[in-house]
Amino acid sequence: MDDQVQISVMLAVSDAPGAAEWYARAMGAEQLWNLGSVIGLTMGGAAFFLGEPGNNGWDTPAATGAPTVRIEIFVDDPDAFIDRAVEAGADGSRDPARTHQMPWGPHRQGTFVDPFGHLWFVGDRSPLQRH
Repeated sequence: MDDQVQISVMLAVSDAPGAAEWYARAMGAEQLWNLGSVIGLTMGGAAFFLGEPGNNGWDTPAATGAPTVRIEIFVDDPDAFIDRAVEAGADGSRDPARTHQMPWGPHRQGTFVDPFGHLWFVGDRSPLQRH
């Protein structure tokens, strides 16, 4: 397929404006647009959305009792990114950043759970590079 493909995710949150504020403060997200219960954000050129599920056939992690998605993000400095999120209220106790030996070479990665129950894996850019 020669068409350019863009994939985005919508995170289920109970309070989209409050969540947008947290993602801006903790992770540097910038708002693209705001419909109230659905908000478009971008981080480093990657768009993602926040949505209040209502009765639309999906739900928040708080309602399901477990994360509903695993979000992977690749940055230059995973430790600093995770530290910033934890300082803003994320739970960083699940899997601290460490270097893993992978088929493409060393890969630094750690996790946090944001205040809305979403599980973030934060790694360096190594898996995105051709080897």
